[in-house]
Amino acid sequence: MSTRVRDETLPLALAEVAVHGFSDAALKAAAEKAGINSAEMKAAFPNGGASLVEAFSHWADDRMAETMRDIHAERVRERVTQAVKARLEALAPYKDVARRAAAFLALPQNAPLAASLMMRSVDLMWRAAGDRSSDFSYYTKRALLGGVYGATLIHWLSDSSEGHADTWTFLDSRIDDVMQIEKFRGQAREWMAKLPDPFSILGGSSGR
Repeated sequence: MSTRVRDETLPLALAEVAVHGFSDAALKAAAEKAGINSAEMKAAFPNGGASLVEAFSHWADDRMAETMRDIHAERVRERVTQAVKARLEALAPYKDVARRAAAFLALPQNAPLAASLMMRSVDLMWRAAGDRSSDFSYYTKRALLGGVYGATLIHWLSDSSEGHADTWTFLDSRIDDVMQIEKFRGQAREWMAKLPDPFSILGGSSGR
């Protein structure tokens, strides 16, 4: 029930953010428009404004993942770039809401929520781009993409260029930072392949 109520009332609540911000007041106004009682609304958004920000972020993640199903770029760099672009384009109809969400998450008391939502978003972006890593690079990749996405989001929020062209140029210049881990892994594999087999070395030593 709470999931259905959240999905049904999210657009109404987002429409109230311009007036009430991410708050209980926005949720109350949305509930009144939808004919939802306060108990159902509380179950759908148990932490008030924080739950509304969380639902908005998850909605954007889902839209990004849907878009990426139709992206068939071969290079990892292109797929990651498209994932970042797809999420920002999902936010485009709600740009002012996204700006207010960023301000809400920038508050010190909301730092844990901001970190959790960012980790979820960049993890889903990598997965949508085809990454299935579980080795040492898993967290490094996500930390790097988190930095790039955060910087690109800030740039996008103030970008008034047609079609957000300036943001995509900015993104292209930053995405190389994310790809450094892939470059390093490739170089490491090449380097390791050139090393002698340690077991043959040990075997040879024991035979002397």
